[in-house]
Amino acid sequence: MVCRLDEILAERGMTLTELSRRTGITMANLSVLKTNKARAVRFTTVAALCAALGVGPGDLFVLRAEASRSGVMAP
Repeated sequence: MVCRLDEILAERGMTLTELSRRTGITMANLSVLKTNKARAVRFTTVAALCAALGVGPGDLFVLRAEASRSGVMAP
């Protein structure tokens, strides 16, 4: 699963600082999401991000194929 926060912010010309102000989510937590280092995300966080960015969860998070140990692409 990949978080598209960086792409969506760029499309909207919005900074992490502005998103933090709008959502009340700390810059540190937004940075973890933006760099795809988050291990878990609360539903309330997803809801706040979606509301502030005008997107749905499926726009914010997408599945990307990853190479398995056998070299076959997996969903």
